[in-house]
Amino acid sequence: MSLTNDSERVRSRVLVTGVVQGVGFRPFVYSLARELGLSGQVGNTAAGVIAEVEGPAGPVAAFGRRVRTDAPPLAVVSTVAAESLPPVGGTEFVILDSTAGPGRTLVSPDVATCADCLAEFADPSDRRYRHPFISCTNCGPRFTIITGLPYDRPATTMAGFPLCPDCAREYADPADRRFHAQPIACPACGPQLQLVQPGLETAYDEDALAAAHALLIDGAILAVKGLGGYHLVCDAGDQAVVTTLRKRKDRGDKPFAVMAADLDAARRIALVDAADEELLTGIRHPIVLLRRRPGAAVAEAVAPGNPDLGVMLPYTPLHQLLFDQPGPCVLVMTSGNLSGEPIVTNDDEAETRLAGLADAWLGHDRPIHVPCDDSVVRIVDRTELPIRRSRGYAPFPIDLPVPVRPALAVGGDLKNTFCLGDGQYAWLSAHVGDMDDLATLEAFERAEQHLEQLTGVRPELLVTDKHPSYRSRQWAQLNAAGREVIGVQHHHAHLASVMAEHRHFGKVIGFAFDGTGFGDDGAVWGGEVLLADYDGFVRDAHLKYVPLPGGDAGVRNPCRMALSHLRAAGLPWDPRLPSVRACGGPELELLDAQLTKDIACAPTSSMGRLFDAVSSLAGVCHRAGYEAQAAIELEGVTSADRGLGAYEFAIAGEEIDPAPVLAGVVRDVLAGVAPGVVGARFHRALAELIVTLAERARAARGLSTVALSGGVFVNRVLLSATTAALTAAGFTVLRHRRVPPTDAGLALGQLAVAARARREGTSCV
Repeated sequence: MSLTNDSERVRSRVLVTGVVQGVGFRPFVYSLARELGLSGQVGNTAAGVIAEVEGPAGPVAAFGRRVRTDAPPLAVVSTVAAESLPPVGGTEFVILDSTAGPGRTLVSPDVATCADCLAEFADPSDRRYRHPFISCTNCGPRFTIITGLPYDRPATTMAGFPLCPDCAREYADPADRRFHAQPIACPACGPQLQLVQPGLETAYDEDALAAAHALLIDGAILAVKGLGGYHLVCDAGDQAVVTTLRKRKDRGDKPFAVMAADLDAARRIALVDAADEELLTGIRHPIVLLRRRPGAAVAEAVAPGNPDLGVMLPYTPLHQLLFDQPGPCVLVMTSGNLSGEPIVTNDDEAETRLAGLADAWLGHDRPIHVPCDDSVVRIVDRTELPIRRSRGYAPFPIDLPVPVRPALAVGGDLKNTFCLGDGQYAWLSAHVGDMDDLATLEAFERAEQHLEQLTGVRPELLVTDKHPSYRSRQWAQLNAAGREVIGVQHHHAHLASVMAEHRHFGKVIGFAFDGTGFGDDGAVWGGEVLLADYDGFVRDAHLKYVPLPGGDAGVRNPCRMALSHLRAAGLPWDPRLPSVRACGGPELELLDAQLTKDIACAPTSSMGRLFDAVSSLAGVCHRAGYEAQAAIELEGVTSADRGLGAYEFAIAGEEIDPAPVLAGVVRDVLAGVAPGVVGARFHRALAELIVTLAERARAARGLSTVALSGGVFVNRVLLSATTAALTAAGFTVLRHRRVPPTDAGLALGQLAVAARARREGTSCV
């Protein structure tokens, strides 16, 4: 290597922070330094990657620029800081061993197998041909196998697999793409595949795969170990086996996700546009909600009553092997658990907890350190809308608009995720689940401790929802250990969540529409228009209160909610209406007495419950087996014809009265108007209502930014129509793109509100 004279040399120490460990950053730095003719060193520390480079001033400056602009594919560079050092001479550039110490680096999510590894995987002459655990610095497990930092093999669940000589050479060679790839393995030294079937000897590797294929073809249900937990797997085209899985899992009518063998197989069952394809084939490989293709060879039991399918492509080598023999080209791929429980990760636990669900277990001996469910997304107006942010996304952080002292926001009780924050960073956890099960609470605790370990955040403050009965809030109070616990109102947190992900600072006209949230007056809120910033909010308007009969019973029975809305609107229970027929005689009498005498009827302003009512009135869904089923099915049948007109809400001061909408729905239903037309007129009415209320707030307060959050805005029809109408009216629209609008994004909003409150010395409680 030719270098200039020492008198012309400069030396610089460069600290690079972000997702820079486990992504091939050190070999990238090594190659870049050699290309520029620089000497020095590079190493991992708990603070990030630190390089010292020495040489002529021009190449040293170029190095400082290119570590950001030319970074490896999986790297995300947050900051590059350089300081001058005295030159020390030398002609070599070396890679140092990792060191521990103070500071913080960011961990890469798990990502799908890359094209280079897939090419080796398919090459009979390659030593990793058909290896179920092939990976490199550009792909494979990260988050789910890390046990500590800095990210090196001893701090992963691969620590128990000593490298063979061939893998050791690759691991130590800076020119190899597996240089310091911590999950590196091959058939000689890596994990071993195994199939456990009751009453039979355990099969291994190719024998295990052959047995698994035979079982799937014969209509069996397999428990298959993925990156972040077990899946339950069966032939998606077999109505009988899918129905059996649904019964075993106690799934109700909630849709199953499916995995298609490849993009062509996905196109045969669903409509896939360019934006969908980019998501399906990108490094994250999430479940993408797609419109089912007419005549698709998928059992109706996969997604009963739902026009959409949740589709993903194989993202591990083992998944690839499930499709490499004649047999099903589309498989049900659902979380390995009973409904309501966390996903199973432990092998011994899988054989007990999944004993009544699976006929056999296809697993391996690489431990999963932390569970991580599949992510779920959909495309709305060519833009990604997260529904569950987990594998492929977590634990990558979100930049906060205001700094926060070390804090933990525990989220809500449904679709729970939690959020750690410190300074400008917020780390939203992977999906935890619904907090009504002891196993989920235990999973929450383990995941929280793991994320604390990876981020180095030691919370001084705990932030919760204000609902006094939320298990997440009770957990925070029980585990405070002298730390302050503050509460943030549910819908304020929803709006703060979408504001935070856009790094928006200042007041917004916020529409927080969901099913259930504890209101400041003790009622069940959910149809809220809030003039809000991180400091607080003013309730500008809300859906008129109606009785929620029987609490959860009212939620599970949309027909009851329909009749409650009719009673509140002064409309008769005409026996010709589908909702009245669905309730029947005794139930109808009980509901009448309940509403008349106000027995166990909580007042609610929930927009989600209005969706339930309209869905039932239109004859779409009367009994809900899973959250938001009635609204999802109403959206599914809604006509795309924009010329069908709209119903109209009444607005009186702060109250939004749905009575005129309900009268229009009843009139149309009794006249025989199709449910798809009723759905179109209802969605259009709601979009127009939002614009009207936004314009009223703009005229009164001078605000021009609208924020949309809450589970109702998962609805593609509503979100698209509302965004278009608001944009046409001159508003800036903030809608979710990085975190879900559901309660799965609640913790980020809690953290953002708490950050501002603590800076200003005020209280959120």
